[in-house]
Amino acid sequence: MTYPPSGQPSADPSSADSRAIWSWACYDWANSAFATVVMAGFFPLFFKQYWAADLAATESTFQLGLFNAAASLMVALLAPILGAIADQLGRRKGFLLIFAALGALMTGGLYWVEQGQWQIAAWLYLAGVVGFSSANLFYDAMLTLVSPRQWMDRVSALGFALGYLGGGLLFSINVWMTLSPDTFGLVDASAAVRVAFLGTAAWWLLFSLPLAFFVHEPTTTRPIGLSALGGGFRQLRTTLRKFRALPQTFLFLVSYWLYIDGVGTIIRMAVDYGLAIGLESNDLITALLLTQFIGFPAAIAFGRVGERLGPKQGILIALGVYMGVTLFSATMDAAWQFYLLAVIIGLVQGGVQALSRSFYARLVPSNQCTEFFGFYNMLGRFAAVLGPLMVGGLTLLSGSHQAGILSLLVLFLLGGYLLTRVDLAAGERAAAAFRGEE
Repeated sequence: MTYPPSGQPSADPSSADSRAIWSWACYDWANSAFATVVMAGFFPLFFKQYWAADLAATESTFQLGLFNAAASLMVALLAPILGAIADQLGRRKGFLLIFAALGALMTGGLYWVEQGQWQIAAWLYLAGVVGFSSANLFYDAMLTLVSPRQWMDRVSALGFALGYLGGGLLFSINVWMTLSPDTFGLVDASAAVRVAFLGTAAWWLLFSLPLAFFVHEPTTTRPIGLSALGGGFRQLRTTLRKFRALPQTFLFLVSYWLYIDGVGTIIRMAVDYGLAIGLESNDLITALLLTQFIGFPAAIAFGRVGERLGPKQGILIALGVYMGVTLFSATMDAAWQFYLLAVIIGLVQGGVQALSRSFYARLVPSNQCTEFFGFYNMLGRFAAVLGPLMVGGLTLLSGSHQAGILSLLVLFLLGGYLLTRVDLAAGERAAAAFRGEE
């Protein structure tokens, strides 16, 4: 698979140097280890069964949702400011690597947390999520550096596809470790899970290196220090005013804020929900592996859907599937049903994320994309505040995990409706005029 070099609109990809694109996409392979092994897989499982085993099931669900929400709130508050500063300095890659290192180190720290120390585990997890999510702000914004606009759906999908493959590969090794710890010289499954946290940290750091070496930013002579900080805040205030000239961009952001809430909550809370309704941990982990490996080709396919039908239609298809999944999950009581949902989610999860990123990239001025992606990530994180709190809070109040999960329907419905009101062509024209290209 080849693509035209960054900034060149050639329709002939066969002669392109695609090293920057593949190096950029490799970071998805790197950080998806955290999203899969830690966020979706072992952390909620280990939290409920090992670190917080003395808490009631509803209480541990609430605590997990609370710390997820707190991490997301911190990133939401930081994202637009960090994005503005990065645009002032022209150093997106440097910021990405700093936050990736933070996330990896906090993940590795989970290895030393002992049974019953759920507060320490939760705080390390919170810091890991802050590192992961903040790094993603700069990673998403770098899409415009490595890909011309007409290839963004496909390049964005490539990143997510490699993420599913890489995360799934490491996760499958970790699952093997937990099922057969003797093979790896480990005492028991608990030791295997703790080693998995160390392995995830190492994987994340190692596969960040291609981006560090082969993705280049334009050189800048802008100063580093308080002047950059002040310039970042001034640019942030200016950008808030600019949304008045970019109404389609703003409307998409509101839509994204709502529907990605549901998507992110399902990713973070699925294992906890399965445990709460009595499913076996081995079945849940195997189902997550299914999602990862199905997500690899499905994300690539959704990139083609975005090119053929348009990214908006692709996102709407995925949201319809998510609404069906939410309704079905409220009646779920058997492992085979969780497997079925895992397959269905794997078909659309990477697609809705990839097309959302490339859709938004079309709607922002290219010379300020990091700052605008700061708002994109800020709303994504605010969504991740609301969703886990809704699920955890309603579960605690009602005593029913089904009531909590059904609350996500509102988010998919409202987000999908607002998305139908977004005029992509008008948004692209406004963004181009904003850059002075018309």
